[in-house]
Amino acid sequence: MNSTLADGNNPKPELQRLTLGMLPLNDAAPLIVALEKGFFADEGLDVSLSVEASWAGLRDGMQLGMLDGAQMLALMPLASTLGLDGRAIPLISAMTLNLGGNAITVSQAVHAHMIALDPDAMRSPVAQAKALAQVIETRRETGESKLRFANVYAFSSHRYLLRYWLAAGGIDPENDLELRVVPPTLMASQLESGRLDGYCVGEPWNRLAASRGQGRMLCGSFDIWGGSQEKVFGVREAWAQQYPNTHRALLRALLRACRWLDEPGNREQAARLLCLGGYLDVSPAVVESGLRDPQQASSSREEGGLAGATLFHRHAANFPWHSQTLWYARQMQRWGHLDKNIDLQGVVERCVRPDLYRQAAADLGISVPLVDSKAEGAHDAAWRLAGDRGDIVMMADRFLDGRHYGP
Repeated sequence: MNSTLADGNNPKPELQRLTLGMLPLNDAAPLIVALEKGFFADEGLDVSLSVEASWAGLRDGMQLGMLDGAQMLALMPLASTLGLDGRAIPLISAMTLNLGGNAITVSQAVHAHMIALDPDAMRSPVAQAKALAQVIETRRETGESKLRFANVYAFSSHRYLLRYWLAAGGIDPENDLELRVVPPTLMASQLESGRLDGYCVGEPWNRLAASRGQGRMLCGSFDIWGGSQEKVFGVREAWAQQYPNTHRALLRALLRACRWLDEPGNREQAARLLCLGGYLDVSPAVVESGLRDPQQASSSREEGGLAGATLFHRHAANFPWHSQTLWYARQMQRWGHLDKNIDLQGVVERCVRPDLYRQAAADLGISVPLVDSKAEGAHDAAWRLAGDRGDIVMMADRFLDGRHYGP
């Protein structure tokens, strides 16, 4: 066992050979780093990564038991457990892999139309959404077809961040646009071919469209929700119960990878690992430009604000907050995608497992929050949260419309 572990007497994992699923996205970096830097091997795990073409394919691999665990969208465990997504297979997540990482991109033509109607449209995310609303109204008056926007999956952060942004500008996502589901790897090409006018996706697929001169990035996850949860690490509930030591070892390895990713100077190396390892078929320069730390992104004047900026470990980023998943679930209810009479707190407590995270974090000496939920969107600046090994410095988590959610 690696000497950096807090406890060298961790129980031996029940399984050694594992297959984990991922999609070709920048925020798959924790899985790739854990493999390529030897963090899985340090835990006695022989891990293979299966690069899936779509979230539906990854979902099937998890539900059918072909994958032991996977990078997942934050809502996938809840949707699978409730039987909303394919089969009714209980899944759990005991670790958030990253915050942020997404962006909203539009075609050059839509961007030009927005600027023509409002030269100051880029001054804020809400102003952007309002300018897009003007574009939609103009097209309606002239008899043009509805704009076609896409997100990556029915139960994804992208779908609900996009809808939240649209609604902030007075746009009705149900009637004012045509909304589609498109796999991440096809977004840029469909924008280029004219089949899409815009989309919300994770990096590097926003930067790729921009680098080709086909798309313009408007805003990112952190511009919409300053504490936006993105991917989680998920396993089947029954699998976690059968192989608790293996699950805990996986969490430790991934935590070490996330911590490494947030250490200064490691993002460039991470971009090379993602590309040269064959996980992403994109130029390392494009990947690196999108694999930005939020602090770096905030200090730059690049187009797109915090578009694509990603946090992997700092500010308790890996803690599986009940309140973050609850926010997404309430957005599902807002848009009629989830029964409002469901015991939402109960199902979230089943699917999101901070108790298991605390065990792995304790092995590494990482301070963890003392509570499982927090007020989302209540902080305009950095703040401090009580942890079991001392206070944790947290980041601003404001929503673009200033609303607060949760306790």
